[in-house]
Amino acid sequence: MKSFSKPFRGFISAVAGALLVVTLFQLTLWAKAVAPNIAVSTTPINRDARTGTSFAPIVKKAAPSVVNISSTRIFREQARQNLFLNDPRFRQFRQFFGDQIPDQNNDQPRLRKSEGLGSGVIISPDGYILTANHVVEGADDIQVNVAGSKKNYTAKIIGTDPPTDVAVLKIDATGLPAVTLADSELLEVGDIVLAIGNPFGIGQTVTMGIVSALGRSGLGFNGYENFIQTDAAINPGNSGGALVDAEGRLVGINTAIMSRSGGNQGVGFAVPINMARRVVERLIAGGKVERGFLGITMQDLDANLARYFNLPDQNGVLVNDVWPNTPAEKAGIKSGDVILAFKDKAVSDRHDLQLAVSQSDPNSSATVKLIHDGTKKTVTVALAELPAQDTSGVIEQTSPSVNSSKSDSLDGVTVDNLDSIARQQLRIPLVVQGAVVADVEEGSNSAAAGLQKGDVIMEINRQPVADADAAIKLSTDIKGDQILLKIWRRSGNMGGTLFLSVDNTRKILK
Repeated sequence: MKSFSKPFRGFISAVAGALLVVTLFQLTLWAKAVAPNIAVSTTPINRDARTGTSFAPIVKKAAPSVVNISSTRIFREQARQNLFLNDPRFRQFRQFFGDQIPDQNNDQPRLRKSEGLGSGVIISPDGYILTANHVVEGADDIQVNVAGSKKNYTAKIIGTDPPTDVAVLKIDATGLPAVTLADSELLEVGDIVLAIGNPFGIGQTVTMGIVSALGRSGLGFNGYENFIQTDAAINPGNSGGALVDAEGRLVGINTAIMSRSGGNQGVGFAVPINMARRVVERLIAGGKVERGFLGITMQDLDANLARYFNLPDQNGVLVNDVWPNTPAEKAGIKSGDVILAFKDKAVSDRHDLQLAVSQSDPNSSATVKLIHDGTKKTVTVALAELPAQDTSGVIEQTSPSVNSSKSDSLDGVTVDNLDSIARQQLRIPLVVQGAVVADVEEGSNSAAAGLQKGDVIMEINRQPVADADAAIKLSTDIKGDQILLKIWRRSGNMGGTLFLSVDNTRKILK
């Protein structure tokens, strides 16, 4: 046990010309079939205008574009087991009741029907409708009711994108009242917005609020989050409905609420229409959404890490690992690099970078500004297509049995060799090398930095750790008050690398 405290010319020409005309005509027909006529307005709202006494003109403009959606899903329900009647001690009572008492072993799964309600927004006169994926996910039948009409239309799913919770439907109708799309990038906190939908299935309802925040992420609702937050009342049934600005233009698709009661508590979220529009265009064109892929794992910077890398603030992303044979590796990006900008746009955190990469076209090029070994540099990355992710598997986390000893460089930390027993207990991959943390004293600087029992220390100040002895030696040779650790950590069913910066200038509380 050891311790220490990321033509015939004319004829040919004529034929070629005719073929070209025919081809162009066919392409025109194809384009009309693929690309619906979606109205977009990129003019910002007039924020100098005084608020009127009524929003009725705005509602009259936008509300006809919002539809009610009802979905039906058919599923098989396993027959319930009657443990009481299958108890051998009670089988004798069957002679008195005969077949009136079903035998558990003869029961068959039964078909059940689940119904759901939601909302949607007409985005083209020829019947394309934008809604939330969770409103129609798994549905066997989808019915759409257009506002002011008693006729229901059967909708077809054109495509869905669960990571953004966006879905596109199509109904067989023309001349529909399509909404105009705004530029959600022009929104500002404090702008007035209206939410239109079908809460609780009671019928079309309009609520008013303001933009409470922009760029909300890390909430765990979707894979890609960049939400508009609003205090306009959003309730069950509003999902997929419209969030419109003070001119009646669509700025977002209502998708989620944060609530302890299950109802509106003034914290609602909408997918920005710019994000939804990109998804819609790709779903209509090809039925799926292709996203850019960089090939790294990453983490946000905290105050200690920012200080270690001599950064003025915590904006940026620290690269934990670079996957082999990926665009990042080919571009020369390394573990421990700090990415500051992507495509000349500053990166604030990992959600910001993830969103920017995902919204880039595969096989396109992107410039990445980063800090490598203390030097700023710019590299060009040829992005690939995001592959399908496999997150299957159930992994348990336990702690190895260890003995303790102490030293002073990393205070209050006890380490052990990463042997076969520790690997098995902690489910640590063979590619991970280092020293396993057996214990971290409560109140120590290492504990304050976030080091935990069961972590594997892979690097100390960018030097690789082979085993516990190497960890001890590296910790003894540490100079300076900031110690950078690269660790591997098991988290739920997955594991990955992480950087921590231990600040030894901090006064230890004992």
